[in-house]
Amino acid sequence: MQSLRALPALRDNYIWMLADAASGGALVVDPGEARPVLRALEQDGLALTAILLTHHHADHIGGASELAERFPDAAILAPHDHRIALDARRVGHGDRVEIPAPAARFEVLEVHGHTRSHIAYYGEGMLFCGDTLFSLGCGRMFEGTPAEMLASLDRLASLPGNTMVCCGHEYTLANAAFALTVDPENRALHARTETARSLRAHGEPTLPARLDDERAANPFLRVEAIADNRIPWPQAGTPSHRRVDRFAALRQAKDHFQA
Repeated sequence: MQSLRALPALRDNYIWMLADAASGGALVVDPGEARPVLRALEQDGLALTAILLTHHHADHIGGASELAERFPDAAILAPHDHRIALDARRVGHGDRVEIPAPAARFEVLEVHGHTRSHIAYYGEGMLFCGDTLFSLGCGRMFEGTPAEMLASLDRLASLPGNTMVCCGHEYTLANAAFALTVDPENRALHARTETARSLRAHGEPTLPARLDDERAANPFLRVEAIADNRIPWPQAGTPSHRRVDRFAALRQAKDHFQA
């Protein structure tokens, strides 16, 4: 029986762990630090078999070296990016990844925008998407363009609706605060917000999220549905019906939003 856990790390990161008690194997995604992983492995009597990395930022790879030292037989998978200085199998769009224990198969998706080499792993009903798609939000564009990020989000949004979105940060309530300003009449968004508030009040993660719930409530997946007068257009900007313009205006507004 496989189990999926969100291990809290650093300030608001999640390290995802997929484990199989029968085989005693576990894989982790984006270990920003080693300690939470080592603690969970010891607690459950597991051995680390694979480390999956989505992008080069330190809060997603900071613990990978220590984990590799402790578990030298663990496979490391990473995007083609020299900034990830690890002995890893480099994977890109369309590559297939198979992990024997826990038994899991993933397809690699290129999702550029947050960084120029960001990838995601999709399989077994789960999407490990790093900092591209968030619950009720999306990542900042540190290296990519609005067109690239929108294309990446469209690629992820086209996956089956029952896909479990396993992103890299606990941002749901912060994202909800912004989303409610641009989509205030969205009942699905209000319901998601109330659920998230209850979960956080009890110390529970708001993730994973279902992709069909994201399509119903995430403004960055609904750019054509947001009313023109709700989009904070740039100064002297005029409303546009081009999806990329609407997305760019929303993302720029979110960059400067203060709840």
